[in-house]
Amino acid sequence: MAIKIRLTRQGAKKRPFYRIVVADVRSPRDGKYLEILGTYNPMLPKDDEGRIILKEDRIKHWLGVGAQATDRVNGFLAAAGLTEKVTRNNAEKAKPKAKAQERLREAEEAAKAAAEAAAAPAEETAEA
Repeated sequence: MAIKIRLTRQGAKKRPFYRIVVADVRSPRDGKYLEILGTYNPMLPKDDEGRIILKEDRIKHWLGVGAQATDRVNGFLAAAGLTEKVTRNNAEKAKPKAKAQERLREAEEAAKAAAEAAAAPAEETAEA
């Protein structure tokens, strides 16, 4: 069974409040979970102590068992010193798509042709 440490949404409309839970990856976001490991209240100021509350001993247990934290929760755990911050970089996503690459090639070829055309008359006037 694959296990994730993730957020589950609570609270009223436009007043979100999240629980940090351990859940099976196949269960829905707000569905069944195994254990509550903490809370996250984004409505509180960033410097408020009650914004993120973690049960560190239980989190260490679940990480030791093999649970994987989601990106957002991993940021919280890294800030608390429980894990290392994982930075993700998808270089393929940043590349232009096929049509854009084709347009870039055409623009480069046009620039080269314009530079050669500008250099050719300059050589003719230099010879005369």
